[in-house]
Amino acid sequence: MTEPSVTYAEQGAVAIATLNRPQSLNSFTRQMHMDLRAACDRAEANAQVRALVITGAGRGFCAGADLSEFDFADGPNLVERADPGPIIDQLFNPTVRRLQGLRMPTIAAVNGVAAGAGASLAMTCDIAIASPSANFIQAFSKIGLIPDAGGSWFLAQRLGLPRAMALAMTGDKLPAAQAKEWGMIWDVADDCVAAAIDMAQRLAVMPTKALVATRQLLRESNTRTLGQQLDAERDMQSALGRTHDYIEGVTAFLQKRTPQFRGE
Repeated sequence: MTEPSVTYAEQGAVAIATLNRPQSLNSFTRQMHMDLRAACDRAEANAQVRALVITGAGRGFCAGADLSEFDFADGPNLVERADPGPIIDQLFNPTVRRLQGLRMPTIAAVNGVAAGAGASLAMTCDIAIASPSANFIQAFSKIGLIPDAGGSWFLAQRLGLPRAMALAMTGDKLPAAQAKEWGMIWDVADDCVAAAIDMAQRLAVMPTKALVATRQLLRESNTRTLGQQLDAERDMQSALGRTHDYIEGVTAFLQKRTPQFRGE
């Protein structure tokens, strides 16, 4: 039987999705997109799962799109057949949106090279922890393209325009330690998978709805004025004020005990 392009496992309240094409540095195929989204569906369907870790098999995290799936064969309509637009629209964008809409926090364990859309995937996750040997590469300019899978948005948001511009235009490698220093990722750890699982386990016992609402507010903050953000915070607080975890959190604080959050 063929190995699945994404494997799935659970450790208590933590789900682990592993990109599983190590011979191709886990580059994205159509099947991998579908399998990764299926892993998200599986995690979301289990009410006990409250955090998701994404990592890669072998020595790479994700090398971006598998260009062998693009149709560059000689013949008529080459330009139309090689157009990356439909692939982005049908595969990459839905994957980014699926991860951004997940009901639980996501942590990337960047165990090796993260190139092109692979770097975007790491930034799509709420938190990223990389191995010391990992590199982030905006490989698009080397093949005449621009950052996709949200890369142009994530880079500018996390790094600021000068650094984002230079990385995107040159395609230079950004080592993990510098990525942490510049704010692209949260941390660097020798065993990034173990560190990511530890982080996921920590988040999995926290008030899940509040964590996801925090993701939403922070991601959207640069599209609003301060006044609009104040209103959004008010509305979100009001909604969270109706949750079990809010009542439990305040009650536990007043009673000087550890809260027992349920993600509800």
